[in-house]
Amino acid sequence: MLVTPASTTDRDAARLLLPTAKGRFGRLTRVWADGGYTGHLGDWSAAQLGVVLDIVRRSDDTRGFRVLPRRWVVERSLAWCLRSRRLVRDYERRTDTSEAVIWWSMTMLMSRRLAARHRCPVPVRAA
Repeated sequence: MLVTPASTTDRDAARLLLPTAKGRFGRLTRVWADGGYTGHLGDWSAAQLGVVLDIVRRSDDTRGFRVLPRRWVVERSLAWCLRSRRLVRDYERRTDTSEAVIWWSMTMLMSRRLAARHRCPVPVRAA
């Protein structure tokens, strides 16, 4: 995760994030991105990192709503984050504070899921 100022373009932020992600997750070979990442970023990521950048585009002749491949993963993850009231509005002035709130939100989400998965039924004692 990387939070950048609003003046940073998506492509510039990806040049910061992709090497870190590749270093942390060595098996990373493919990344899906939306149309905001078009341009030389795909060539750069393939040459420098060995990561294929697949741009998920909407067809020009498509009308109305259409589910795009792999795009639903991002939308679902963002919806999970926005269940935290603190992330619904962007009141933070510093990017490190925004990152901390996102980490907190995802930690709460994952800990609740783990607790629900490992919850054992309470045995009923006969009187």
